[in-house]
Amino acid sequence: MPTHHTPESIVIAYTPAAILEWAACHIEHVGIHQGPRLFAGPGRTATLPCWPRGALEVAAGHGRGAAGRTYDWDRIDRARDQAFGLLAAFLTGHPVDAGARAAKALHREVIDRWSAEPGRTAADAARAFRAAASAEHALS
Repeated sequence: MPTHHTPESIVIAYTPAAILEWAACHIEHVGIHQGPRLFAGPGRTATLPCWPRGALEVAAGHGRGAAGRTYDWDRIDRARDQAFGLLAAFLTGHPVDAGARAAKALHREVIDRWSAEPGRTAADAARAFRAAASAEHALS
């Protein structure tokens, strides 16, 4: 039975491919919003934004952890950072390399620039997330 991805789920993905797939499901469910309506609409709150980078953060547990439940946040954060790198590489067509700290910022910048392009849709983001996840599976 496949994992059901919803903002209410306390299940948090801990592999880059699973985070990308969860983010694809999330953005398909709630849509993509930017600008002043970033936190408006169903499934979005101040801690659960829905734009590509925000969807990845939600997929990696941001705003979804359950009280009394233990999570391996170091492992989840590493997988999230790897998911950012995979997505940035997919969007640019090549690995986006830099020093560890600079790479994190560069990956986010690539994703933000891509998502800010006029006409960007939730379907575009979901396709990109899944393609990046497929690339990660191919590397495994």
